[in-house]
Amino acid sequence: MTTVTGTRELAHPQRAEIRLESVLHALSEPLRLRVVRELAAADGELSCSCFDLPVTKSTTTHHFRVLRESGVIRQVYRGTAKMNGLRGVDLDALFPGLLDSVLVAATAQAERLDVA
Repeated sequence: MTTVTGTRELAHPQRAEIRLESVLHALSEPLRLRVVRELAAADGELSCSCFDLPVTKSTTTHHFRVLRESGVIRQVYRGTAKMNGLRGVDLDALFPGLLDSVLVAATAQAERLDVA
């Protein structure tokens, strides 16, 4: 994993370091998948404060760290806000169609479960 010096920068894996099993693990947790769905719908960066997750702040931080370290999202500080964006280009280059398929399936599941 790329090491970054500086207190306001976060380490991210380089594209070549992203592994399928890490991505699938990150996407397998319902709250992390919810974050990814919200980022995909936003079509841009969102700050951490935009997400209303039903867990503690430390658990939210953990979920974002798993997504970042797996290569699913990129996090950067802009002032005091930590901004999050999907690494769709990187994921599509490595695993063509995976992210789109997961998002379609997750949306269908959410709609099915809301109806039930």
